Amino acid sequence: MVSEKMRRVLIVDDEPMIRKGLEIMIRQCGGQSHQIRLAADGEEAIRLMMEEAPDFLFTDIRMPKMDGLELCRRLAGMETDIQIVVVSGYGDFEYARQCVSYGVKEYILKPVSKAELQSVLDKLEANSGRQESFVSVAKLDEWVVAMEEAVWTLDREKLGQVLKEWSDDFLSRRMSRHQQKELLEEGYALLVKKLQANSVMPGANTLDLSQTVTAGDMFGRFTEASEKLLEELRFKRKGKARDPVEAAKAYIEEHLAQEVSLEEVAEMLGLNASYFSQLFKQVTGETFVHYRISRRMEKAKRLLGLANYRITDISYEVGYADHPHFTKTFKKFTGISPSEYRSRLGIE
Repeated sequence: MVSEKMRRVLIVDDEPMIRKGLEIMIRQCGGQSHQIRLAADGEEAIRLMMEEAPDFLFTDIRMPKMDGLELCRRLAGMETDIQIVVVSGYGDFEYARQCVSYGVKEYILKPVSKAELQSVLDKLEANSGRQESFVSVAKLDEWVVAMEEAVWTLDREKLGQVLKEWSDDFLSRRMSRHQQKELLEEGYALLVKKLQANSVMPGANTLDLSQTVTAGDMFGRFTEASEKLLEELRFKRKGKARDPVEAAKAYIEEHLAQEVSLEEVAEMLGLNASYFSQLFKQVTGETFVHYRISRRMEKAKRLLGLANYRITDISYEVGYADHPHFTKTFKKFTGISPSEYRSRLGIE
């Protein structure tokens, strides 16, 4: 693991002696530790950078397969924050000037002196004002918690705000491709875990970013996967972005004459039955079954106040095909039978 103060350096030159010479000189420059890797051409450099992005890149201009000019152009297209130094011969001066349009920070002429190299490294270090790659567990959890809340409440706008904040931070950090991939895959896994704690079952439990190239591509894929979780939950809830307990109450009220099960309502809401049962009791103070029966009895009392309803009809109206069972349940809840209740209302 590279320490926070250690800078990652990639030297690209097709001449082994020049590569090795630059490596030795950089190691001899005091004031900073460096992790140095070497590449013989632009193609090899790209492969190494896909594994771990360097802080500083020193590249020659004239190389086989992919020259330094093309390498700089590729990096400009990848929107990296790598600080590039072109190391060129006198004949390549015009090429070096072209590289400036691709974000090159410095260019130095061969042969390179130790003093000149030290000066360039000092400048690069002074420009390194961006954030370290370390993301605290607390910060990661803060983002994931905010995302989980937005997904749970089907608040696409809020989810977008959280993703924008995270994206700005993510793209501002100097991280290797592996670190970027690991952070987003872990963040997605935590989001899924939190949703599963609420017994929401996402369609995709994992996020694979192995086929992405740039940091922007990675976060774009992460964003798409996160938004998909919200849409899956919206579909399960049939587009109803309501509080699940309130939605359950309304459903029960609309289906008092039917044998509505806890599992049926949980499925309608896109929730696990066990979790929904606990949530319902926590919010209402009653079990699902007790609440449903109490609502049936309240409706029965209202209907008993209407003289044109027969008690047997009322029992069917509130979901009891077995009239004696209805009578027994009503008495348990009110302390008197349906006929006694009607009698007290003055209805014979």
